[in-house]
Amino acid sequence: MALNLKRKRGAQTASKPQRSDVEKTAFGDQYDQSETEGNKSSGSSSDAEDAWDGLHSGPEGLEVEAENAAGPSGSCILRPPTGEELRKIKDATDLYRSTSFKLQIDALLPNVRPNYSHVKPLEAFLMALHKLLMDLPSTPPQHPLHASRILSKTAVAIPYVRPLPTEDTNWKVSFDKPSEIVLAGSWATKTAVKGKDSVRYEVDVAVEMPSCLFQEKDYLNARVFQKRAYYLAVIATAIAQAKPPLRCALFYQSTSGDLRSTTLVLRPIPDGSPTDFTKLNVQVRIVPYIGQSPISLQRLSPAKTNLRTTPAEGDTNGEPTPLYNTAFMTLTTPKAHLLSIHSLKQNVPGFADALALLRVWANQRGYGLGTRMCVRGFEGKGMLWASILDLVVNGQEPLPAGLGKGSAKRKPLGKGLSSYQLFKAALDFLARHNFQDEPIFVKSKEGHRFPPGSYSSHETVFVDATSSVNLLADVPLSSLDLLRFDAQATLEALDHSAISEDPFQSVFLKEHRDVFGRFDFVVRVDLSSAEMRKAPALLVADHGSVYNALITLIISALRRGLGDRAKAIALLHPSSDVRPTTQALPTNPSVVHIGVIFDSEHAFRLVDHGPPADEQESERTKQFRDFWGEKAELRRFKDGSIAESVVWNVKNSDERAHIPSMVIQHLLKRHFSIGSDAVQTWQSQFDEVLRLPDSISSTYHTAGAAVGFKSALSAFDALVKHIKALDDQFPLAVLNVSPISSALRYTDVFVPIAYPTPSRPMLPKAASYLPVMEIIIEFEKSGRWPDDLRAIQKIKLAFFERLATVLMGAVKGLRATVVLGERPERAEIQDEASLDVVTAEGWAFRARIWHDREASLLDRLIDDQPHLPKALRRPKTGEAARERQLALEAQNVYTRRFVHAPRHHRAIAALCHRFAAFAGTVRLTKRWFAAHWLLGGHVSEEAVELLCAYVFLRTGSPPTGDGAVSSAASVPGSKERGLALVVDFLKDWEWAAGLVVPLDNADQNPQGTSAVPTLATSRDVAWSLSTPFDPQGHMWTASGPNAVVARRVTALAKATWECLQGMESGSSNVKRIFYHPLDHYDFVIDLNTAHATRYHHKLDADPSVWASKTQYANAIAKDALASTMLSFDPFALFFDDLVRVYADTALFFYDPLGGDRIGAVWQPSLHNARPFRVLGGFSSMPVQKDAAKSKEKEKSLVLLNDIAVFAEIRRLGGGLVAGISSGSHVRRCGGIVHKSACTA
Repeated sequence: MALNLKRKRGAQTASKPQRSDVEKTAFGDQYDQSETEGNKSSGSSSDAEDAWDGLHSGPEGLEVEAENAAGPSGSCILRPPTGEELRKIKDATDLYRSTSFKLQIDALLPNVRPNYSHVKPLEAFLMALHKLLMDLPSTPPQHPLHASRILSKTAVAIPYVRPLPTEDTNWKVSFDKPSEIVLAGSWATKTAVKGKDSVRYEVDVAVEMPSCLFQEKDYLNARVFQKRAYYLAVIATAIAQAKPPLRCALFYQSTSGDLRSTTLVLRPIPDGSPTDFTKLNVQVRIVPYIGQSPISLQRLSPAKTNLRTTPAEGDTNGEPTPLYNTAFMTLTTPKAHLLSIHSLKQNVPGFADALALLRVWANQRGYGLGTRMCVRGFEGKGMLWASILDLVVNGQEPLPAGLGKGSAKRKPLGKGLSSYQLFKAALDFLARHNFQDEPIFVKSKEGHRFPPGSYSSHETVFVDATSSVNLLADVPLSSLDLLRFDAQATLEALDHSAISEDPFQSVFLKEHRDVFGRFDFVVRVDLSSAEMRKAPALLVADHGSVYNALITLIISALRRGLGDRAKAIALLHPSSDVRPTTQALPTNPSVVHIGVIFDSEHAFRLVDHGPPADEQESERTKQFRDFWGEKAELRRFKDGSIAESVVWNVKNSDERAHIPSMVIQHLLKRHFSIGSDAVQTWQSQFDEVLRLPDSISSTYHTAGAAVGFKSALSAFDALVKHIKALDDQFPLAVLNVSPISSALRYTDVFVPIAYPTPSRPMLPKAASYLPVMEIIIEFEKSGRWPDDLRAIQKIKLAFFERLATVLMGAVKGLRATVVLGERPERAEIQDEASLDVVTAEGWAFRARIWHDREASLLDRLIDDQPHLPKALRRPKTGEAARERQLALEAQNVYTRRFVHAPRHHRAIAALCHRFAAFAGTVRLTKRWFAAHWLLGGHVSEEAVELLCAYVFLRTGSPPTGDGAVSSAASVPGSKERGLALVVDFLKDWEWAAGLVVPLDNADQNPQGTSAVPTLATSRDVAWSLSTPFDPQGHMWTASGPNAVVARRVTALAKATWECLQGMESGSSNVKRIFYHPLDHYDFVIDLNTAHATRYHHKLDADPSVWASKTQYANAIAKDALASTMLSFDPFALFFDDLVRVYADTALFFYDPLGGDRIGAVWQPSLHNARPFRVLGGFSSMPVQKDAAKSKEKEKSLVLLNDIAVFAEIRRLGGGLVAGISSGSHVRRCGGIVHKSACTA
């Protein structure tokens, strides 16, 4: 029961409870020093209870009186909960997601709000500021340029807006003391929320400019903004020259770089004075606004034109200026918005907490201020979040019939909802609403101030409760698409998360601004050389600056060009920073990021269709050709239609994934003169780590090799047809042939390539590795199989011999070889026989035979007394015990190979078809594990596939019934984002708790198989990856990783994540993610690349290793064809031998994809001296004793003899070992290090 129980103990007051883990986690990196000190200070008990009181707030907390809590023997007896308490618990369950979710919210909210215990210095400062402003003298009217020259002598610039005043300007500026000063904004209503990146709280001081400063015509050509700029500059000069001085630093700040919204920022100077409010982490903003003026508000209708440009510039004066008019109306709203929020807070009990939750959610996703990637258009939009809640509570103002698709009135939900319900209702509105087609007018007391039809020039319409301002006037539609996408993803997390997974962390605490984990495709664009192909002066003036107009046109062009290829597009950059008062114009970021979230169904189509041929002279066709330029062409299609179209030419599937990038780069080049040198993408760099070197690829191309996963599947289907066509030549018919190879389920790191027989001798030895694809052959059931395990293995050999003979006789060019034995010691009862088949095209397969009778025979051999209780069974000794151990090993092999491998293959193959990016994500993740020497030796390929499956399935959203691509919001749409999400998961994964992977595409108990036996695993296994058909979760982790390797994976993931963040700023690149550090190995074995067979798979392979060293480049060795062996890798075999021989001495690491080094760490226990004993398990040497201190009774102590171990490794490796480096001689290489940093 989640109750906050308090017991009175005499006169002792209740001390403040310690912060819970949620409190420590929530924005823990942004706690300011003042808040920490405030929490540590000894305040009253009431202050402590105000901070957090569990389910209860205020003095209504549950208290247990001492006299009622003591039993007869003095023991504590707690009363059962009363009916009121039970009702509150029930409400917490109904009104919130759960009682624990309610407690988490209660713990979060105090930590995202200001600490008002240090507010007295701020109040003293505000009083001094108020007195200073009200005592300012008037300034007579003067020419704006003359006023600028006067103020420049005081080191204060006037932030005039476009169009700038000239000598011919016929209006004047003046100053008079404010008519009224109001404390406005979120600080005044106590709805302020902690921002990201240590952004300060803002205290808005709204200063009303007297109406005598303005004239009736000041709404034209930004005159009112010019006078406001002068008014602000005079205030800045007065504060800078105040006597006695106000101890603060002065700055200008322009929201989104728009000079029309410039404010004066005052930051305290820490000097310990009575007005030093540094501990609050607050800055004061002076916001001049208009109360009463001679300007008619009807002149500021969204449909009016209030900017005049010369006809020579080619502009039509009749076009409306919606952004300019909205900026003007914003000057009239500070006081009205203050009263509106205050009314909501008073009338809706859950409003304040809901607004805090909504703003925390928005800040975590970049919809606010910050020094990192913030979404364009949401800076200074605090009123938007309050208005969304206002809409949810009070509903929508009715619209005239036929105005948009959303003309129906939105019904209010009422004022009695909890904060969580209001928050979720706001998310539901954002996730469902179509901002482009459905205008929103929040319920207003005065109705519509302007006719709803006058907002037709706005892309999106969301008018606040004052009916004055369209809050989304300057927010791009693409940013709203991203907002809708994020709301959908959050609702999925809240509604579909598993019970074991708490969504609170993901919704409110997790950082979502990391571009590589958020977007499927990321572009870094340098705007320094950008030029608009069409830049109407009216457009620039309406946006307030050339930069803002450029950004708007870029976003609009990309959204139009990508169309339904993208679910969301966002332009990201840091929010506006302050600038000194000597600088009139703001500094805009020259580098922006563009993030795209793909719609996998349409993102990679080859053709964009335009108008048909019969509309050649239409305006639509002209616009299509003008937009696409030389890429637009008239084409005839297979159905006979002729239409304008844009065709994107690609050569393979990898290039097809680049089509969105090609679209973006073409549009940036055509419309904004941004060349490819100013556009940076990372797709090609990720593709390179999955691609063979060019010199090797050209060799395959020259030989006409078949390439691709589909080609491999076609070869498999052809082999199955050949086998089943020969049923009459076998004593038993072939029932089924199942693939279990990653190359046949699209998840092999490298694309499968067929090695035609004539071309094999041309391959260099370093690239001669021939991978095999494993398959399982199942014959029909028969009673003629023997009941002896050894006999069954011999029957399999007979089947293979017969199958090889028949296949080679029936298929021309096919070679088949029977292979026996995989281990140094052969086990006669274990499945070790296989048939290696190489087709005429060069595809290699390894077939095994599955006989279900083996399972029951192994069970009988392991437990020959199943009818007896375990306590009465006789323990086996001698040969019987050895036989039982061999049976256990054989059972593990049988279960993994014949039962779980086909199920796993079917489940993963289904995910590859369900999610377009799943296969690429698995391939990149396997490459990452291999590059860090973990794949195969410690982490199996199947375990990696399960980790990736969890990332794609963790929201629990059901698959589509028709097999279409899933549209779940949180599912990655590209392999690059998929890898980032896997790394993000690994760095935070608490692997000790295990993982449940909700695979639902494989049968849990296929027909003909009995219950799966329990797999014997080591106690040191760290990962548990449970699936519906492997509840224990150790089928693919039985051999690793152990706890040491699991911690290593976590450290590497954290360092990789930091490198991904470094790529945002251009300080890192993709290959550094895959470079492996050698710092933490005790010794490293360098291998002789002359004996490598898959060196061409190495990440940074040296082409000189496989370069021809003979006199003739096309010379072929005589025994080259005979010496080719399937899946032969001497380095991997040597690594396996080291792991087997030195299992008790060292832990070895190796990159199976072309690695030429083996790293190792000693077992920690071997560093300490220990008494000598026979068969100690490691090579040892005596400890040198001091003769003077030695005692006769002491036993002989020994230590690890690393020199002898190195000698043994050299002898074991023979010519494979080129050298061994140990200790300080281990060479360092660039890449990721444990300290989460990148080294050169």
